[in-house]
Amino acid sequence: MKPLISVILPIYNVAQFLPRCIESVCSQTYDNLEIILVDDGSPDDCGDICDKYAEKDNRIVVVHKQNGGLSDARNKGAEIANGEYITFIDSDDYVTDTYVEYLYSLIEKYHTRMSLCTHTVVFENGKNIVYGNGGDEELSTERCLERMLYDDVINTSAWAKLYETEMVRKFPYPVGKLFEDIATTYKFFMECDRIACGYKSQYFYMLRSSSIVYQEFNMKKLELIEMTDIMAKDVLKEYPQLKIAVQRRQLYARFSTLNQFQNVKGHKNEKKELISYIRMNKGCVLGNPKAPKRDKFAVMALGMGYPVYRLCWKLAGK
Repeated sequence: MKPLISVILPIYNVAQFLPRCIESVCSQTYDNLEIILVDDGSPDDCGDICDKYAEKDNRIVVVHKQNGGLSDARNKGAEIANGEYITFIDSDDYVTDTYVEYLYSLIEKYHTRMSLCTHTVVFENGKNIVYGNGGDEELSTERCLERMLYDDVINTSAWAKLYETEMVRKFPYPVGKLFEDIATTYKFFMECDRIACGYKSQYFYMLRSSSIVYQEFNMKKLELIEMTDIMAKDVLKEYPQLKIAVQRRQLYARFSTLNQFQNVKGHKNEKKELISYIRMNKGCVLGNPKAPKRDKFAVMALGMGYPVYRLCWKLAGK
């Protein structure tokens, strides 16, 4: 018999999207599932929706808890999970009916402790971007980390991955932090000797106007840099040969944060520090054949002055 797999949905204020997500999980072709719905003190109808689905499907376990944030909800789900493996799905996203089966087939094929698949970005205007070429392979930890650091198909997301349960419990998500997956996913990679990578899109990531990247700026968004630098320090301890890739990721975190300041008044010192860092460390991108073209373009635009960079960023977003 195939092992029990726990599918964990952290849930907060997504009543509009939750039924689609739950139904996509309930229709999985892999049938030995435990479906854990963690209602993180949601103020809308999410709690009632969870309870109604639990009445119809005995594989569903519902947890109602006081709001503690995304990390706390994921950790709670992992704490009570009975499955040998765990996968996370954000409750405003959804998956194909072969999502779990595909991820587990990769673990079976390559005898690894975790696997990952690619995803499709779904925009509110109906546009989709599909990642992956349909193939699969086994990667060493170093190679997997390097591709993650360069945003080369492999990313830092908690979702679209299948993990041994004991790994998830060993490295809980940092409670109260944004960008918590950046400070966690690399630990799972480093816990493994090899990672099974499938390049067939099985996960639909909804990019909404209410997503963190689009929300009004607040100083907690600086935690992107904090989480990235924690990752950088740990990766370099074990893989000093990835120094350039690590520096590129740190540079990208500064660019991403600088973009968040675009339409925000004040914060002159913060902007100045970000621009200074980028200019001092641009060498990890310029002349680096592995660095994404967008990074090189951003560095060159900033080199022509911040006003030029702001204009380029604005035009790119249209």
